[in-house]
Amino acid sequence: MTDLPTDTVLDAIAARRAERRNFLRYAGGAAASAGGLALLAACGSDGDDPTPTPTPSSTATSVAADADILNFALNLEYLEAQFYSWAAFGQPLSAGLTSGVGTVGTVTGGAAVPFSDPIVAQYAREIALDEVQHVTFLKTVLGGSAVAMPAINIAGDATGAFTAAARAANVVGSSDVFNPYANDINFLLGAYLFEDVGVSAYKGASPLIGNKTFIEAAAGILATESYHAGLIRSVLYRKGIDAPSIFTNARLISDARDSLDGGSDVDQGIGDATTANIVPTDTNGLAYSRSTGQVLNIVYLNKAAVAAGGFFPSGIAGNIRTSAASG
Repeated sequence: MTDLPTDTVLDAIAARRAERRNFLRYAGGAAASAGGLALLAACGSDGDDPTPTPTPSSTATSVAADADILNFALNLEYLEAQFYSWAAFGQPLSAGLTSGVGTVGTVTGGAAVPFSDPIVAQYAREIALDEVQHVTFLKTVLGGSAVAMPAINIAGDATGAFTAAARAANVVGSSDVFNPYANDINFLLGAYLFEDVGVSAYKGASPLIGNKTFIEAAAGILATESYHAGLIRSVLYRKGIDAPSIFTNARLISDARDSLDGGSDVDQGIGDATTANIVPTDTNGLAYSRSTGQVLNIVYLNKAAVAAGGFFPSGIAGNIRTSAASG
């Protein structure tokens, strides 16, 4: 594994930001009285656009509730950013991006993927940079209310949450190990495990947000996560044409997510050799939602109402912490 200096990631982010002048131009102007929430200038602005001003009528209660939802999202972004940063660049997030309210947790595991397909490697780098920017953006919007990164398990060994998830889904045997950093296909399956959950999480949380500026920001991140999910599903599908076991493993992962988040059968695999299913939607062509409790069922790898487990061995940080009792 080749460790890259933190400046490498930061320089790459700056370069992409310069190339994409319109990326995430959101800013806020008012300070909130509850929870210390501050609406500050966020990522990507170059000064030539008017900055939207949040409605001044927001109550302390609604602002605090919005902060809880955004902090819930920040926990998920910490997880994705650490996974992709390690996979693409061989290094974790910088310490400056993990601090906040509460004690900073440790990251267990992480490694650079020895990509054999240069296209997959490029995709991994782009997604990693997006996820790092999401962490930066949410922390900026939340200001002093942003929670610190909790303990995260992304190990690729027998103690890792990836192995626990893969065993539960029957992707590997009960005594086998799933290492998402071993090769391109394992990386893509690991990313597939996360990405569809992220899309359904943002879609489920967006209607709960009261502040229009926050809704716009959440919609922007939802759109980005949807691009990521579609990309991962597309690449997996193409590789599945040559290796049909990929279709089976994607279906098994989908079924496992469905079994964790409740009785409804909404999750979907990527299809088979004759029919692609790149965009999982309902009969109206709409993406589906998950509640915060259902999302935590999946990342905690538990059907019960618990406050820790799986990828977050000590639980997530913030006020929204408990998974749903899904039976």
